[in-house]
Amino acid sequence: MPELVFHTGPMDCGKSTLALQLHHTQSTHGRRGRVFTRQDRSGSGRVTSRLGLSTEAIEIDDDFDFWRYIISELTSLQRVDYLICDETQFYTGEHVEQLARVVDELQLDVYAFGILSDFRTRLFPGSQRLVELADRVETLPLGPLCWCGAKGTHNARVVDGVMVTEGSQVVVGDTGETSEVRYEVLCRRHHRRRLTAERAQATLSPDPLPLGEAD
Repeated sequence: MPELVFHTGPMDCGKSTLALQLHHTQSTHGRRGRVFTRQDRSGSGRVTSRLGLSTEAIEIDDDFDFWRYIISELTSLQRVDYLICDETQFYTGEHVEQLARVVDELQLDVYAFGILSDFRTRLFPGSQRLVELADRVETLPLGPLCWCGAKGTHNARVVDGVMVTEGSQVVVGDTGETSEVRYEVLCRRHHRRRLTAERAQATLSPDPLPLGEAD
């Protein structure tokens, strides 16, 4: 049976890579799909991964209607077997409802990929609606690590080297070190403490504590 599947995880856990791999696998087996995105790190109209893979995609905005688009494609005798939807944290709740309708009434598979929560640890509206409506929610198993070595679960926004917890929910950035606005994945403990790798390196001594050195 066709499904609406939501693949999620923190930044840098391979969501876009999996989306591209799934699209490649489906297409090489004779299926025809459509790839959608919104506010990819590379700019408009592409899905890209940090491994260097990429493909063209349909850029959506608030007014985009998945139902009307797919109906238009099908009535124009265009074949559509599945939809790949990347960066779904930036989709609206209405977009997700349209995708659910595509699955239920047109019997097409929809594979969604996105971050669950923002830098404030609050659910993105699109992600929240996906959790509510998806047939399955899959958390990617190979996620990034916090600088301390624990499993990375929370996305921290770093502005000019300082972690912030206030501001607009959507500010597109990357996990690189050079941008003014960047993101870093932390464990919950260090996200709560606002302790990024840079701050930890500056405040924690790299030398081991002396343990009873001999006289």
